[in-house]
Amino acid sequence: MKLKQLLKLIFTNITQNKVRTFLTTLGVIVGTATIFLVVAIGQGGEAQVNEQYSKLNVGTIIVMPAQRGRVADPLTKKDAELFLASANIAQAFPLLRGNGTINYNNYSASASFMAVEPEFQTSNNLTAELGRNIDEEDENKKNRVAMVGAELANTLTDGNSSEIVGQNISISGRRFEVIGIYNRVGDSGSGQSYDDAAFVPYSVGEKYLLGTRANPTINVQATSLDTVQAAIADIQSSLDENHRAGGADQFRIMDAGSRLAAAQESARSMSMLLLAVAVVVLIVSGIGIMNVMFVTVKERTKEIGTLKAIGAKKQEILNQFLIEAVIISLVGGVIGVIVGFITVPILRYFELAAIASVSGVLLGLIFSVVTGVFFGFYPAWKAADLSPLEALRYE
Repeated sequence: MKLKQLLKLIFTNITQNKVRTFLTTLGVIVGTATIFLVVAIGQGGEAQVNEQYSKLNVGTIIVMPAQRGRVADPLTKKDAELFLASANIAQAFPLLRGNGTINYNNYSASASFMAVEPEFQTSNNLTAELGRNIDEEDENKKNRVAMVGAELANTLTDGNSSEIVGQNISISGRRFEVIGIYNRVGDSGSGQSYDDAAFVPYSVGEKYLLGTRANPTINVQATSLDTVQAAIADIQSSLDENHRAGGADQFRIMDAGSRLAAAQESARSMSMLLLAVAVVVLIVSGIGIMNVMFVTVKERTKEIGTLKAIGAKKQEILNQFLIEAVIISLVGGVIGVIVGFITVPILRYFELAAIASVSGVLLGLIFSVVTGVFFGFYPAWKAADLSPLEALRYE
């Protein structure tokens, strides 16, 4: 039997049972679209994580008290100087954190504030979108100035953030002049967003905002990503040596690189879980293809007997039914991919990150074809194995 005749026969058989073919194809469409969207959501999730941490130096190490409240033997500026003795540490500087009410005109917000040294801004990629950064003069002269995170600026001005630059705000009852607004940076690596906070010079925050409640956190920069773990070990040794009340155990040490890796691993795990669900959907659709092919074999038993009687070979019968199964699954796969492309913008509209990709298309089509081959082979083999005499006598 020539290929052209074979394909014509297959096309005739498919079009004669349009409803059954559609229902069979529907399972493949859903399965393929699900695989495509799972890959898109997975890549979108990973891209979102990478973007969230893109402005954060992954060599950052944060040393803070292990529990909230006053620590018996707190960190000090001297600890930051001692950390710098390590060859694995490039920078170390303290910062103070607090929470309070921040007011501007008729707007107020309950937010965090930080007292930082000028180097902290460079280390954490904090750049001024408007105005200027805190500088050494502000620190040395104890200038009562403040930088405001982008989100906090929007909250205090009802979306007109530029107006706050050069104006005064109140932080826990103390007046400060806003000298600038930071660009958005997202997660700080300590689980807190810099975008929702206000920043003042370290000396000013220590004197006017926190006073005896000052309980510093130390921000450390490793010399490179490869030396982060060695730097952490050096920090622990320094804390054990200089804090006799509890050593390193009374402090929490976090590195931003581990947080990034954990977030990426979490996104990948979710993608694999969703992919497993999609594979189950395709397996179910494959079983549907197999059942339909068995029914087709039963209905066309006499036709098979006639083809064999006029000289059709076993391989040709096998190819006919197998190609039919593959065509059904491939068409379903292509439609599934198209459905996936149409769905991606809808997911984005509902603020669910999704990125269409070539890998999603290929994976969806490969799975659909494999489903057709795997579940279509046995019915095709059964059809090819029929005896011509039994097939002709079949009622």
